[in-house]
Amino acid sequence: MNIKEFFSYGESVAGYDVRMLNEREARAAAAILFVGAFIGLVNGIMLQTAVFSKYFVTFFAIDFTIRIIQPRYSPSLMLGRFFVQNQKPEYVGAAQKRFAWALGFFLAWPMFYYLVIHFEPNPIKVLVCLICMALLFFESAFSICLGCKIFEWVMKKNPKYCPGGVCEMNIKEPIQTFSFTQKIILLSTITIMFYGVYAYFTKLPDRTIFVKKMKTLMMTQAELDAIEAAKEQAEEDAFFNDDDD
Repeated sequence: MNIKEFFSYGESVAGYDVRMLNEREARAAAAILFVGAFIGLVNGIMLQTAVFSKYFVTFFAIDFTIRIIQPRYSPSLMLGRFFVQNQKPEYVGAAQKRFAWALGFFLAWPMFYYLVIHFEPNPIKVLVCLICMALLFFESAFSICLGCKIFEWVMKKNPKYCPGGVCEMNIKEPIQTFSFTQKIILLSTITIMFYGVYAYFTKLPDRTIFVKKMKTLMMTQAELDAIEAAKEQAEEDAFFNDDDD
């Protein structure tokens, strides 16, 4: 392989006029990364440890750096290729995928600094992690590349060969549309789901370990220090009150 080919982004595929990537392995890689991020989140909430998250965020940042330089050497994409190597490739344009992964790159390195080098969780940092997880989930579960859509808005032109053919599809097939009854059921389901999440975090404030841990995770270090100081003060007051009795 010559130098020019090494730095050419994506693969040259017969029948396509732009360089391409395999969406199947990208989705598989997104699923693998989502599982890693989810395990890190669960460890942080349930076990109060960020050890796994630190290793994962380091891997995530390095992996996305490689992706925007040359995706064929990305560890997560190679893992994805291993699992889908016997499936027919689903080709997508490399340019919009690179843009989408660049967004991940710009989210990854601040997370690396604040979670690995200078560890201090706060609501904004947790929110960034949740956004990354949402992007990974949408790509792996639904083949929805939100970064590719942003690419279209920024570049002011329709990219070629998007995941699922959304860039080229102008008319939906009957099986893709919703009847009136289906719309009612769908809207009801979404409403119930949103209310369920809202009720879980507001109506059951301290009845689950998860909610308690999430509240703690969303606090700043100053708030945690204030709670600890108040706890120590209460214990000190209780001690002296016992002496007085």
